Amino acid sequence: MNIEILTVGKLKEKYFRQGIEEYIKRLQPYAKVSITEVADEKAPESLSEAEIEQIKKTEGERLLGKLPDRAYVIVLAILGKQMPSEVFAEKIRDLATYGHSNISFVIGGSNGLSDEVLRRADFQLSFSKFTFPHQLMRLILVEQIYRAFKIVRGEPYHK
Repeated sequence: MNIEILTVGKLKEKYFRQGIEEYIKRLQPYAKVSITEVADEKAPESLSEAEIEQIKKTEGERLLGKLPDRAYVIVLAILGKQMPSEVFAEKIRDLATYGHSNISFVIGGSNGLSDEVLRRADFQLSFSKFTFPHQLMRLILVEQIYRAFKIVRGEPYHK
């Protein structure tokens, strides 16, 4: 299985990079995982709704330009479907079983995802009603992907 994490912005914090690298290393027996970053739009703290929409549109165009045509696209969105890890694992297993060997997860920037990206999604996933920094979401996502493969294979999860 090929899993791509497509995200807005560069990951600067060393501790996040180290955690993500560790989970990607652990995932090697199960899937090929790659991370693709697109540039984020620099913006001041206070923005109008129109400015926020323009930023999301610009970042969204960058994301859509990197999405493979045949990938099953899962976007991380606050209003997406929440599920326990076991159900997420079943979803990953079912995708592989039914011919979706390329999965792209999309993490938006600090302003969220454009409507165009949300429309391209095959599934909208939410990890919580909380808002998380998109850098932290990368780490949470790769950990949950790893956990899903361990669950699917009936292997113990080492904390």
